[in-house]
Amino acid sequence: MNIAITGGYVVPVDGDPVEGGTVLIKDGRIAAVGHDVEIPDGATIVDAGGSWVLPGFVEAHGHLGVYEEAEGWAGQDTNEMTDPNGARLRALDAINPADLAFADALSGGVTTAVIKPGSGNPIGGQTVAVKCWGRTVEEMLVREPVSVKSALGENPKRVYGDQKKLPSTRQGVAAVIRDAFTKAQDYRDRREFAAAEGKPFDRDGTMEVLVRVLDGELPWCQHTHRADDIATALRLADEFGYRLVINHGTEGHLLADLIAERNVPVIIGPLLTSRSKVELRHRSLRNPGILARAGVELAITTDHPVVPIHFLVHQATLAVKEGLDRDVALRSITLNPARIMGLGDRVGALKPGLDGDVVIWSGDPLDVMSRALRVFVSGREVYTYADGEGEMLDPYYRESGPR
Repeated sequence: MNIAITGGYVVPVDGDPVEGGTVLIKDGRIAAVGHDVEIPDGATIVDAGGSWVLPGFVEAHGHLGVYEEAEGWAGQDTNEMTDPNGARLRALDAINPADLAFADALSGGVTTAVIKPGSGNPIGGQTVAVKCWGRTVEEMLVREPVSVKSALGENPKRVYGDQKKLPSTRQGVAAVIRDAFTKAQDYRDRREFAAAEGKPFDRDGTMEVLVRVLDGELPWCQHTHRADDIATALRLADEFGYRLVINHGTEGHLLADLIAERNVPVIIGPLLTSRSKVELRHRSLRNPGILARAGVELAITTDHPVVPIHFLVHQATLAVKEGLDRDVALRSITLNPARIMGLGDRVGALKPGLDGDVVIWSGDPLDVMSRALRVFVSGREVYTYADGEGEMLDPYYRESGPR
């Protein structure tokens, strides 16, 4: 199926805007973007005149489907707080595609989300990237695993301190992570020796994942707010040589030069929260701009459901108000999170070859009065705003009826 979105103000993000441009989608992927785009016979024409056309937004750190809204205990599968090292755990196995958050995401122009375990464990588990529409995780899947989630700071020490077991201090949290990687190094050596000798080897799911981190295959997404915890994250990454991604980075602006020197990206946020605990005392909407000006690659997160997923763009807007460059702000919810999480070959821009995830906005999305009018995921229109309300295409009831 071919779709041509014509006449809009097209913002590719990785290139200059095109006034009155066309975005052509063929078989679910973007085929062309520009003024003089040849539209195939029989293509569905979507008139975007007077509107803005952008790639779908990318949420780099959320808990959609694993921390379900309006479900309470029954829908809370974010943390397996019975083992400090949960590297073998997969967020993919806990996602409920029927979570109300996925419809909210589409209404806010968010078409892709990296879903992560929570921060209750020093090592929480594997993350997954999904589209925000589909019946099963397999239908929604973009890539899995994307990274491994880890946590420093207050959360893991509180969880295990309450259980009167390791780790109950920051020393203990760092020790759990260091011990895990030391064991993973030994495991890798034994595995390589067994392979060289042609001997059988008992696999360990936890160690296999950590070896992939050590080998640079999977980035290490480090939940950390306070500056001293960020320094610990940098220290551990220096020690073991893995690819670090700072998640939250509330006090990252205090170490912006050190973070930039190491080319460590920061997924900052959530930004629309109160200072509900000690490690959030320096939360500020000015911090994204400070990090960006220091040369740090930046993505903005809602940490849904901490901030509702459809407010992702509003966080970017308010960060612009407090000093973040507006082009950087748009990249921080599109191209940057895609690149940081290794999804740049699929999403994050309007570029030939990428997925046909396109959102038509009533105006500049950084204007809080603008709305997502039509949302396409892989070339399929899945959300439409008309007559004063939004409607999502029910993934269980498609054109051919129930399946």
